[in-house]
Parts: sequence; C-alpha cells; structure tokens
Amino acid sequence: MSSSVEKRRGANLPHWTAEGATYSVTFRLADAVTAEAASRLQHELADLEKVAAVGGELPLLQQVRLARLRSDAVDKLLNAGHGECLLGRPGCAEIASAALKHFDGQRYRLLAWAIMPNHVHVLFTPLLGFRLPSILHSWKSFTANRINRLLNRSGPLWQPESYDHLIRDRADLMHHLHYIRENPAKAGLRDWPWVG
Repeated sequence: MSSSVEKRRGANLPHWTAEGATYSVTFRLADAVTAEAASRLQHELADLEKVAAVGGELPLLQQVRLARLRSDAVDKLLNAGHGECLLGRPGCAEIASAALKHFDGQRYRLLAWAIMPNHVHVLFTPLLGFRLPSILHSWKSFTANRINRLLNRSGPLWQPESYDHLIRDRADLMHHLHYIRENPAKAGLRDWPWVG
C-alpha cells in the first residue's frame, strides 16, 4: 500500500483512501437500521469525536480500535434483521452479487463478499485508475435501479453513506476476510448461498 493516505469526512464517518489499498466495505439498505438506533450511534460518534478533539488526533492504533468497536455495534444492529430485508429475496441478492462480480479483474479485485438480507460486505482492491467512491457509487446505483425495477418500487434503496475500512496489514486483512465469510452463519443464516 502507498504511504500517502488521503482522509476525507463523509456525512457521518471519516474515510481513508490510498492508491493500491485494499478495503473492507459495508453498505446497508435504507431501512436496515432503525431511526432510534441510528440516533444512538450518532450520539456515540459525537462523544468520541469530542474526546478526540480535546486530545487532538488519536494515534492510529486507537483509531483502528474505535473503528472496530463502532463496526461491531453496527454489525449487531444489521444482523438483527431490521427493515424489509430485500436482499433476502433471491432475485434481489442475485442482482447484488452479479453487480459485485461484473467488473472483478477490470476495475477491482474481489477478495471476499457476502450479501446479507439488509446489507452487503465486500473486501476488495481497486485497480489502478479506479477509486473507492466511484466503485461504490457504481454498485449502489446499478443495484438500486435494477432492484427497484424488479420490485416495481421507487425511492432510495441504500443508505447514502457506506462504512469503509482501509486494510492496514495482513492481520487486519485476515480479520476482515474471516468476518465476511462467517457473517451469514453468525447471523443464523445456514447454507446461505450469497457468499464468495
């Protein structure tokens, strides 16, 4: 991975990107987290940012730890199965998995993925000339249009912001690879076909 890490602030989360980096990304259906749970997480995030503001930028290891804790809290909410869980329908899950695989080897290299009933996990490396935000936009835009058409519905399918984690080292990569592969079983989904 390049040593030049670009940091930007999203609507709710910080995002780190670097040329040649590998990412673990989670994006959620619009109704995957209740408003009450989202509000609780927002308050927790604001409290963490206040602590960081008083002491300045947190050291990288503490940033990684906080990101994992935040991620674990969100994953528990997601695995609780809130919302319509449209991706639990085979036609919708097929659209999402086909979209992930479509440009594998051309725009990015997929390492692992899991289509869960109300969210998607992807571990991948963008190829030279392709950036994380444009890849995510492509997946979310294409799948929203196709799934909305399939279900004869309109409106937002995905939450606007995705959770992305820049992989820091081999141990971090293995942690995310294992998590994605095991997420369906952990959520009680036996013989779940939407994992790769």
